[in-house]
Amino acid sequence: MAAKSNAYMGSTTSLKQIDKSEKWLDALSDPLTSLYTFNSSIALSDLNGDGDSKLIVADLGTGTYQMKLKVFRGTSLMSENTLLDLPTGVVTFHMDTTEPRVPAIAVASGAYIYIYKNLRPYFKFTLPTLEVNPSEFDLWTQARDDLIDHATLYDTLDLLRKDVGAHCLTTRTQHLLMCRTPEERQTFIDAHKYFIVKKRTVITCITTMKKNMAEEDAVSCLVLGTESCQVYVLDPEAFTLLMNLHLPSVPSILTVTGMFDVEYRMLIACRNGKIYTAKRGMEEGRLTAELSSQPVGLERREKSFLVGCMDDNVYCFSNHGKLLWRLRLGASLLCMTTMELASHAQKLLLVSLSNGEIRTYQDRQMVDSFQLEHAANALRFGRFGREENVLLIVDQAGGLQVKILRRRAKFEPMETASALTAGKELKLNIPKKTKLFVDQTMRERDNSQSMHRIFQYNLYLLRLEAARQYVKSLQMSLTPVTTEEQPVRLAAQVLGLGPMFKIRVELQNTSALKIVQDLGIRVHADEKLYQVQRRFMHAPILIPGVTYVYDTLVEFVSDLGISDQVRVFITRGTQSRPILSAVINMPVAEVAVSA
Repeated sequence: MAAKSNAYMGSTTSLKQIDKSEKWLDALSDPLTSLYTFNSSIALSDLNGDGDSKLIVADLGTGTYQMKLKVFRGTSLMSENTLLDLPTGVVTFHMDTTEPRVPAIAVASGAYIYIYKNLRPYFKFTLPTLEVNPSEFDLWTQARDDLIDHATLYDTLDLLRKDVGAHCLTTRTQHLLMCRTPEERQTFIDAHKYFIVKKRTVITCITTMKKNMAEEDAVSCLVLGTESCQVYVLDPEAFTLLMNLHLPSVPSILTVTGMFDVEYRMLIACRNGKIYTAKRGMEEGRLTAELSSQPVGLERREKSFLVGCMDDNVYCFSNHGKLLWRLRLGASLLCMTTMELASHAQKLLLVSLSNGEIRTYQDRQMVDSFQLEHAANALRFGRFGREENVLLIVDQAGGLQVKILRRRAKFEPMETASALTAGKELKLNIPKKTKLFVDQTMRERDNSQSMHRIFQYNLYLLRLEAARQYVKSLQMSLTPVTTEEQPVRLAAQVLGLGPMFKIRVELQNTSALKIVQDLGIRVHADEKLYQVQRRFMHAPILIPGVTYVYDTLVEFVSDLGISDQVRVFITRGTQSRPILSAVINMPVAEVAVSA
């Protein structure tokens, strides 16, 4: 394997003698590559169709100058193209079905997408312009016709920025408002006032999506996220807009699965710390998950997705947005990527931390870790050259490192303190299965059908009895609250120990606006046992929200030590049928003490 690595990496590369327990072979470590890039600006692809995969890097240069698109074959620089603006992402995709099947390179830079085919410039796509603010357009038109002076133009645009916000203005106006001195403003206005006012957006993220076939070399669409809170899908052949998705915030990371012509699913991480989902036919993103901080990386799984955040945590959510688990990293997360091992049918997560450590996780279990001299800004795992499992690392010092996974490497959980605190949960103290539990389980398994029939039969009887009692209560007006036509709530209680009791009746109008009038309160009791002082009380009006209290005295007149029920009826007007009723179970009266 070492000989094979040397053959394709070049004569300058030498493998280091390492311990057999380690999982990686150090194929290349070049600190003088001078690359300044991030995860979104690295890609691996077979550009010539010869089975030799190349490394494609969109280099940011100094951040102002020397932005270039570089292609590496092994350790040597194969191609280099100058970029006019800072690149925000690079992807490879098949744009047609012509032979030979070689992919094209798409570089997102500013408001443009530069397409390279056979390592040569092929096409430049420009994002559609946005609508210019009418007031801003009128001000620049007046400045072009010399109807207003420079100071008035600057002051009016400054007031407009305070009203609508700087993001709603064009780049020309934003540059003008950044000028400090009147001389700078005058020079800028004279140089730009004769050009047409246009408002352009900027690409923030880019990815690809298969169009109508799932093969590896099938035609793919470009998916773009822009500063104007929109996601565009471009046709790979005509470069026309196939879809326009609106979002509440600016997208920063995109992942797409599926095919555009069949069914697809987008996961979009935005700058407001929220994850949105979009499917075929949707025009606006649907909120799926809310994060505690800004997202750094987003990786998709079959039934879940992983989000790395700036709070040093990795969160796992289901496709419906339910938080499944959280992984504490203990250091700042710089970037993350997926390591897919087809031979082992595994999908692992690679994370780069600010302390220079590269960790590998299988779900919440850390399965590998190694230390770098400088922290990694970008990670990419895949086929490089003719090797299948290669990890490419671009560190903060600009160096490029290439590591090859050993063929017999196995990723098993590391029982270390960091792994335990990072992801392991404390197991519940579940008692052992007793003989009674086992016997009960066997009985339920053997008699499951009969037990289910008995349960359903008893459930039906319960529902029937509940329905009968409900109908009976409606017929006898035993419900405590009436219908919407008579919105009255009744509460009755007995006070005292006897032989003299007080019956307290509370009435309340439960409607919001309707006034209830002309109600009568009737108290009925057995005359052989109880003597009621006021058998009828009149409630002339009930105002909504006010509780009205009515009291009457009831005396126990029998010598028997028994008790009975007292019924309270609420009637309306001259109607004999009560609209509400209550039953009071009277307590046994205490014996009167004579002097």
